[in-house]
Amino acid sequence: MALPPVRSGRILPAAEDRRGFLKRTLALAGGGAALATGVANTARAQGDPAILTLPAHSKGLGQPVAARAYGLPSEHEKNLQRRESPGLTRVSQASVAFAPLQGMFGTITPNGLHFERHHQGWWDIDPRQHRLMLMGLVRGPKVYTMDDLMRLPSVSRIHFIECGANTGMEWSNVAVPSVQYTHGMLSCCEFTGVRLSTLLEHCGADTKKGRYVLAEGADGSGLTRTIAMERALDDVIVAWGMNGEMLRPENGYPLRLVVPGVQGVSWVKWLRRIEVGDQPWYTREETLHYVDLMPDGRHRQFTSVQECKSVITSPSGGQALLDRGHYNVTGLAWSGRGRIKRVDVSFDGGRNWQTARLETPVLTKALTRFNIDWVWDGSPALLQSRAIDDSGYVQPSNAQLRAVRGARSIYHNNSIQSWLVAANGEVRNVQVG
Repeated sequence: MALPPVRSGRILPAAEDRRGFLKRTLALAGGGAALATGVANTARAQGDPAILTLPAHSKGLGQPVAARAYGLPSEHEKNLQRRESPGLTRVSQASVAFAPLQGMFGTITPNGLHFERHHQGWWDIDPRQHRLMLMGLVRGPKVYTMDDLMRLPSVSRIHFIECGANTGMEWSNVAVPSVQYTHGMLSCCEFTGVRLSTLLEHCGADTKKGRYVLAEGADGSGLTRTIAMERALDDVIVAWGMNGEMLRPENGYPLRLVVPGVQGVSWVKWLRRIEVGDQPWYTREETLHYVDLMPDGRHRQFTSVQECKSVITSPSGGQALLDRGHYNVTGLAWSGRGRIKRVDVSFDGGRNWQTARLETPVLTKALTRFNIDWVWDGSPALLQSRAIDDSGYVQPSNAQLRAVRGARSIYHNNSIQSWLVAANGEVRNVQVG
């Protein structure tokens, strides 16, 4: 599917009509004739006389206040949407809807564009009926209503969430055309809720014998994940809010777990139960799925942290540069271990690197936007980005990652992404090294 072209500074010609209207309107004000002449001359010089035509929306009443009780994007932006990859799974209830990274700005993902990954479809659960139970190695098991939880001290934190299978189709060869499908199982939001440590303390959890917690969701798959107690007591949140409003149903409404820096499957949606135990539970999603197939045939289990990673989102696969000249090359970087320290960009396939600008805020376990200036001379170019986090970890090349992990895996691919800009301006996905 072709994506909208990257916009450059070039001004495209437009149809010329009714150019005298603006002249006459400006002339009504003192000294308006000279200004009108200047506007007209500028418009002609730029090859864009459309500015001289006053459109209908400048001459009449618009829509009334609250015409739409819940705000929606412009009709002109309806092409920007999350999309399912056809044939990825047997049924859509166990599929993925990828976020359109190529068309988003900043670092916060709009709620309506947050990627989806379900194991048995989503539900819109009545919050009045929903309950969360804490049990296991605790002094007093408790059952919480949503009202109970929302009366407790709350926090708001900005974090990225990335599916462990993000970029998984690219392990051995180029499989998909655009950044929406290579990296679109990624989003970043402000989450609001109560810290899990608060609930564990409330229930008197035994944090010495209880070395792990099990999180269980209320959907049809009954998805469960083991989380180390050390992490549970750190920055894990039992969240009901996302970007200033309640969670969306497809993102776990009314309650989900937020486990910063850890693969998305641990961010259990429709959260209904937390159990404290003395050992991992070895559930289905921990032993059969979300494991790393190593070169010797063994499975590495309980991989959790999403390692340092980055990707150029514009220009990227499926887009096209309109002409030669200046471009702002932009992308995203993130690390499950902390903050992004630096992002380098190469325009020649990794032979030479330049340091990009990191846009603030640079937060821990959150997306960081980077930008760098580039003047395209019309020659083929090979664009790459390489992130470094504050632990000193450097994002690996394909060759470096495969030397350790092989080429038959699915999960946790954080290798450098390459985009080839052809002489005609078209951009496509390629693999280097």
